[in-house]
Amino acid sequence: MDFTYSIWILLLPLISFLVIGLPEFVNKKYSWSHKTAGLIGTCSLGLVTALSYYTAFQYFTADRLADGTFATFVPYNVTWLPLGHLHFDLGVLLDPISVMMLIVISTVSLMVHIYSFGYMHGEKGFQRYYAFLSLFTMSMLGLVLATNIFQMYMFWELVGVSSYLLIGFYYTLHAAVHASKKAFIVTRFADMFFLIGILIFGYYTGSYNFSFAGHVEYLNGAAAFTTADSARALAAGGMILPTALVLMFIGGAGKSAMFPLHIWLPDAMEGPTPVSALIHAATMVVAGVFQIARLFPVWIEYAPQALEVVVIVGAFTAFYAAAVACAQSDIKRVLAFSTISQIAFMMVALGVCLPGHHGAALDNHAQLGYMASMFHLFTHAMFKACLFLGAGCIIHAVHSNEMSAMGGLRKYMPVTHITFLISCLAIAGIPFFSGFSSKDEIITACFEYSPLCGWWMTGVAAMTAFYMFRLYYGIFWGTENKELHAHHTPHEAPATMTFPLVFLSIVTVGVGVVTTLGGFCDWSWASFGSIVSAAGTAYTVHFDPQVAATSTVIAILSIALATYIYKGEKQPIADKLYATFPRLHRWAYKRFYMDEVYQFVTHKILFRYVSRPVQWIDEKIINGLIDFTAWGANEAGETIRPWQSGDVRQYAVWFITGTVALTLLLLCL
Repeated sequence: MDFTYSIWILLLPLISFLVIGLPEFVNKKYSWSHKTAGLIGTCSLGLVTALSYYTAFQYFTADRLADGTFATFVPYNVTWLPLGHLHFDLGVLLDPISVMMLIVISTVSLMVHIYSFGYMHGEKGFQRYYAFLSLFTMSMLGLVLATNIFQMYMFWELVGVSSYLLIGFYYTLHAAVHASKKAFIVTRFADMFFLIGILIFGYYTGSYNFSFAGHVEYLNGAAAFTTADSARALAAGGMILPTALVLMFIGGAGKSAMFPLHIWLPDAMEGPTPVSALIHAATMVVAGVFQIARLFPVWIEYAPQALEVVVIVGAFTAFYAAAVACAQSDIKRVLAFSTISQIAFMMVALGVCLPGHHGAALDNHAQLGYMASMFHLFTHAMFKACLFLGAGCIIHAVHSNEMSAMGGLRKYMPVTHITFLISCLAIAGIPFFSGFSSKDEIITACFEYSPLCGWWMTGVAAMTAFYMFRLYYGIFWGTENKELHAHHTPHEAPATMTFPLVFLSIVTVGVGVVTTLGGFCDWSWASFGSIVSAAGTAYTVHFDPQVAATSTVIAILSIALATYIYKGEKQPIADKLYATFPRLHRWAYKRFYMDEVYQFVTHKILFRYVSRPVQWIDEKIINGLIDFTAWGANEAGETIRPWQSGDVRQYAVWFITGTVALTLLLLCL
């Protein structure tokens, strides 16, 4: 099967970045017009999307191997840096999860490119914005197509750089600059652990491969990458590989904003709203989830018990973020904490996968959690991108992020209203919307792992439905800010902004209807597990009726509670709750003071008791020693300078004196 064209999926956005960006950065006199720059970037992503869909069609319709799995294809693989028995490779790897991620990244990125035509119209730096979008898309595509961990890390860092550029796009605003630096520093701190884990992994296994077994088909002369010696890897598995994997997970936790490394994501909302839809809903924040999924064979084989760390971190993060989201008034920050909570759902789903029972490598339980995580990654990308883009339309209409400036917008913005409602129903887990199928399977896997974990995640799902409909009613119902709207009447966004909303909501409903019916009717072809599963074989989803019914009833009750409290023009119950529990509301609104904790730890402890002593040692001892050496050399030079006066008589005196002294010394000896 020929996949040689797949290299263009990476090259096209890179070329787009260079074509748009070079004139802008070299000499603005030659930069493209706004319309031309946008068309170049959008057409490039259109081709990337077409190639990605064609790749997915060609890959998933191909015949499976004899063992029922999809083959792993490597159309390109070249040795970039040889280091003895180790070497760093660069290439393109196609397997079920990388092909699935191609669909997610290309679809959302294309919608963001189209949407940005309207949202960013007239903005200074429009060309720079589209250049950075292309760079980010290329980086994320390179991450998911990587053939080895080291290549993944290279693109991982490039994703961090391009996200820094996009978050800080409004570089004249202090808040945007602060947010971009915060995101960059926090994720770099986490990436330090990722790099240490990679180095430990490579040193002890002799390979940077994602797994030590499996069928890989090299195409058109692609060089085979090194396979680790299984005996050596097994010997390292007792202690070293679990340590390496947990360290790499810390890097993933930073990128995916897991507690306590989540603090950068809410502030990152200072970037343009389309950037939030691309980076903080569908691509960059799922990189940590993708990392664990990519290394899943190694986790299961050598560090299954270490997955408990993933479960604990994910479960706590999901609850914490949901609690904070219930008290936020900025609509983008509600969606930001919602994203953190939903990414945590995916993490928990991967963590609850245990080695198979009865001697099997992977049983249905392990299959379920892995499949559910990847499925939720796919569905969440679509409806959360729709929510962020919808939020952009709302902000564009009222010129504010605060819900107090909204209310009653349903009559002004019907398209945004309907698409936003569809996405809210999806994330709440209502049947026949895409979030129901994926979230229901995550909760089922959690109950298989532990009843406590199952009920915990069910409670978080109930909180999700509540705060999302609190947001929905606060925007489209509630009390209309007539004073503000009198000065600026809200209006529906232009077609370039509403088309992506309609498209993503259609995907949300279409996937939801097919997978919901497929789960209840046992349609194997409609199961996400038929293309993506832990073992690689087809896995048909069978809904657990008890879990499905329970989660649906709880979601409906949560929506009913939010409706009862927030739908009316006045919210007396909400006001009474605030008056009764002002401190609890304040804590949740202030994100439980995690930013203040970080400020205290860094400024009052690290800076005062670590940085200042280190600075004193650097200035007084290290610099003092260097300065003393320079002073000594200078003084020595000044002392012996008279010896080189150029006076021959003085030289004769020194010569005679030295000769006499040396003669006397020899006579004495």
